[in-house]
Amino acid sequence: MAIPMATPVRCSPTRTLRTSDPAEPSDGVRVQKLLARAGFGSRRASEALIAAGRVTVNGEPAQLGRRVDPATDRVEVDGIPVVVRDDFVYYLLNKPRKVVTTVRDPEGRSTVLDLVPHEPRVFPVGRLDYDTEGLLILTNDGDLAHRLTHPSRGVEKEYLAEVDGVPTRGALRALREGIDLDDGRTAPARARLAETQGDVAAVELVIHEGRNRQVRRMLEAVGHPVRRLVRTRIGPVADRGLTPGTWRSLTRDEVRRLYEATGPAAGAD
Repeated sequence: MAIPMATPVRCSPTRTLRTSDPAEPSDGVRVQKLLARAGFGSRRASEALIAAGRVTVNGEPAQLGRRVDPATDRVEVDGIPVVVRDDFVYYLLNKPRKVVTTVRDPEGRSTVLDLVPHEPRVFPVGRLDYDTEGLLILTNDGDLAHRLTHPSRGVEKEYLAEVDGVPTRGALRALREGIDLDDGRTAPARARLAETQGDVAAVELVIHEGRNRQVRRMLEAVGHPVRRLVRTRIGPVADRGLTPGTWRSLTRDEVRRLYEATGPAAGAD
């Protein structure tokens, strides 16, 4: 059908990739060098950002040559945090079916933590149902986790669902406009018919909420129960080559774009 099956395998974590370089000297690193390391372009491009007043350190405009400590100083570009800490790790996992998205399971079932390195300890950002597959981020960066899951941030999640029946234009329009569920009306979504095969269809659905089993409930509400559900994208991050049960480290650029997708810091979070 439209969503090809793959045999879950475990990735061999030969090396834990991190999104930062070896520690800087005790007097810190120049802010323009930190920006270049974080993926904001060359040193010269980073200096241009500082000169334009777009960079702050602990809330104050940055000055060329200022040294900062990535572990304690808060550096932002256009209100978006710049993160290059050595103690933060970011994993992208393709969760297979029959694995729970928890730190531990009282029933003894496999958890997503069984599929990634045990050290340093990480936690899943949001969750996927036991029978839902697809992309999941695990990290020890609490700030990014909070941003990605906070309702006010509106970070998109894209799903591909194999459903019974072929949705009509009216059903797709209802998904786009919002569905009345028992916990309230859903926010507008993007929905399209990706493929049909007999009485089975593949529907692509993009939402920015995180309600329990939301995609399954939305599709069932318009008369098309889900047979198989895969999350294919989280904000700007996707990876079609990551097979079920395997993981990789996010790149610095991906971490930066995830922070950008959550928007500037908000005092009321």
